Amino acid sequence: MEMAQDALRVLAMGYKVLDHRPTAEDKANLESDLTYIGMVGMIDPPRLEVKDAVAKCKSAGIKTVMITGDHKITATAIAKSLGILEDESEAITGTELEEMSDEDLIKNVRKYSVYARVSPEHKVRIVKAWQANGEIVAMTGDGVNDAPSLKIADIGCAMGVVGTDVAKEAADVILTDDNFATVVSAVEEGRRIYDNILKAIQFLLSSNIGEIVVLFVAILITPLLSKAFNIDITLIETLLPIHILWINLVTDSLPALALAVDPAAKDVMQRKPQKNKKGIFTKGMTWRIVYQGIMIGLITLAAFIIGLTTPDKSPEEKVKIGQTMAFYVLALSELVHVYNVRDNKRSIFKTGIFNNSKLILATVVSAGLMFVLLASQGLRNVFSLATLPAMHIVEIVLLVFAPIVIVELLKLLKINTTKDEM
Repeated sequence: MEMAQDALRVLAMGYKVLDHRPTAEDKANLESDLTYIGMVGMIDPPRLEVKDAVAKCKSAGIKTVMITGDHKITATAIAKSLGILEDESEAITGTELEEMSDEDLIKNVRKYSVYARVSPEHKVRIVKAWQANGEIVAMTGDGVNDAPSLKIADIGCAMGVVGTDVAKEAADVILTDDNFATVVSAVEEGRRIYDNILKAIQFLLSSNIGEIVVLFVAILITPLLSKAFNIDITLIETLLPIHILWINLVTDSLPALALAVDPAAKDVMQRKPQKNKKGIFTKGMTWRIVYQGIMIGLITLAAFIIGLTTPDKSPEEKVKIGQTMAFYVLALSELVHVYNVRDNKRSIFKTGIFNNSKLILATVVSAGLMFVLLASQGLRNVFSLATLPAMHIVEIVLLVFAPIVIVELLKLLKINTTKDEM
């Protein structure tokens, strides 16, 4: 009761002071004979998931920088709790930034992780300084004063909930949940998509090179095959045009599309960012496309030659059996090979063969269509296919799964990748 009376007396004195210009006596009376009742404190803590998001950024080679209008002490405390800042020397104020020339800022911008008490002009300078160091800059913001820096950044991210219309217009991306962790998730998804594009390119090009190799080499050695197997040179043809068309349109397409939804690798957020001027066809990528294409081509050519060795058959039947074996080995070995390209470093037995249901479905459907061709007499006639002799089944199976053995061996020896990809 006494505390309530004291509080009312303080309020009454406050109102009395407001009625006229306070004198020294009023101030003395107001600040004396008081009873401490309590204190109210306010805090705006960062979201719980932000700390994990910042840690992900660090492991992914992405530097997180805090730019705020808050006091340096407040900014430093929050940055330390989130893992953005380790030493207070990494924090700088807008006043200190004013005294720094653009050249000095460009030279020292990597040293700073926290900028406090900054103005819109300071934000623009910070973004430009990072860009001058050859970095891709993503900037988040919600207010009108963030618009200039959002506009000049490589990727401007505006807040969709509390963000102003000006900020949203200036930005490239609008975050519908105003969550920094969403930006990190977007980076992870972007890396997954990029990886899957490379997988599809590697698979399609290596398969196409395999087809080119088998046709080209077969043309070169046709005289030798004709002499070795006593077959008219005009009869020897490794693959027919309809075979190539079927493989390109049916067998290759479905697995390549399924690679687009391949899950992200476990280490996708532990790699350094790609250099912005780095092309798709790196040394490692080119090496894999070439050697894997040659591998598929030679395996297919081996199937054709094995078919020519079939005993007790006419030359025409031998060529037809060889074509059928080459057609099936080429198509099925490519379906097996698609699992090689899912990870260029780790074994397919460690990446998880069955963690992409759509790829499994695409492989089964494509393989099923191949066996439908073999089972139907009408389709066999259209594709000029022969009934495969039982004596060659083992050879076909070994050749179909040969890409797995070869690529796995090169992964084990670390020859599947180049030094810049290690």
